[in-house]
Amino acid sequence: MRRVVFNQKGGVGKSTITCNLAAISAHRGKRTLVVDLDPQGNSTQYLLGNADTEQALTLAGFFDQTLNFKLNPKGTEEFIVASPYEGLHVMPSHPLLEELQSKLESRYKIYKLRDALQELAEDYDEVYIDTPPALNFYTRSALIAADACLIPFDCDDFSRRALYSLLENVEEIKADHNRHLEVEGIVVNQFQPRASLPQKVVQELIDEGLPVLSPYLSASVKIKESHEQARPMIHLDARHKLAQEFVALHDALAARYGT
Repeated sequence: MRRVVFNQKGGVGKSTITCNLAAISAHRGKRTLVVDLDPQGNSTQYLLGNADTEQALTLAGFFDQTLNFKLNPKGTEEFIVASPYEGLHVMPSHPLLEELQSKLESRYKIYKLRDALQELAEDYDEVYIDTPPALNFYTRSALIAADACLIPFDCDDFSRRALYSLLENVEEIKADHNRHLEVEGIVVNQFQPRASLPQKVVQELIDEGLPVLSPYLSASVKIKESHEQARPMIHLDARHKLAQEFVALHDALAARYGT
C-alpha cells in the first residue's frame, strides 16, 4: 500500500501524520518506507534527527540522476536510509529539490517516482509519501505513484473552503494519470472537542458525505516534544492519548485492506 499525505495548505500536520502512522506500521512489524518530497524536510528531520545525509543519497540525488543519463545508474534502494527504528526507512528530502523542480517538470519526469516505488514493491509493505504544501511537480508525482490519499484537515473555515479545490485536483489526476487512486479519507488534526467551531466544521463535512476518518487527532503540546526529540509518539509515550489516537487511526486504515 502506497499512501500520499497531501494538503495544499501548510501547517496542517502532513509530516506529523506521515511519520507517526509510518512509525506505528513499522512497530507492528511491517516493512515501512517514508518518502519525503518536501524540500523543507520535516519528515526527514523527524525520523532521522540531525543525521547529516549526503545529497547524493537523498531524493535530490535520485531526481538529479533522472536528469543526467548514466550507463550505470544507482538503484533506487541506494537512496534509502535506515531510521533509528527497526523496519522503518526513509528516502530523505534535501533543499536542492526546490532547484531541481523546474528542470524535472520541463523534461516530464512525472512518472519517475511511480516507477521507482514499483521497483521497491517487494521490499516494503507500506509506503507513506509526504508532500509539499502545493500542487507542484513533487505532489503530482506522489499522487500518480500512490494507491490512496490521506488529507490532513485543521478545523477552520479557510481549510474547509480549500478542501473542495483539493478534492477536485485529486480527481483530475485520478482521471488523467492514476485511475486506481482513491481518497482514503480526511484526517481531522488538532481537534479541540470542547470548542464549538471545530465540532461544527467537522459535522458539516460529514453531513456532506465526505470521508472523514475517526478518531480525530487531539491538539496536544506533547507533539512538540515529539518533534524536538525526533521521536514519533509511539516511541516517545505510547500511553499518551494522542499516541493512542494515532494507533487507532492506523488500525482503522489497515482494517479496510485486511492488513
